[in-house]
Amino acid sequence: MDKSKMIKAYCLKTKEKNVPMHDAVISKTSRGGYMASGNDGKGNKMSAMLGEAKALQAIADGVAKKGF
Repeated sequence: MDKSKMIKAYCLKTKEKNVPMHDAVISKTSRGGYMASGNDGKGNKMSAMLGEAKALQAIADGVAKKGF
């Protein structure tokens, strides 16, 4: 998997920025936004809010699964 296309997020537990998200699943919020949830590869859970274009591109690239 190409690391440059992976969704990057902030890890609250380790306080690191731009950590690549593994096993990402994109879901749609009740207000119509997109949210990606996954882990950092070490078992720490992560989530990130995404715009529609970035969310759909991540699904098309194969770095995230569609959860809606």
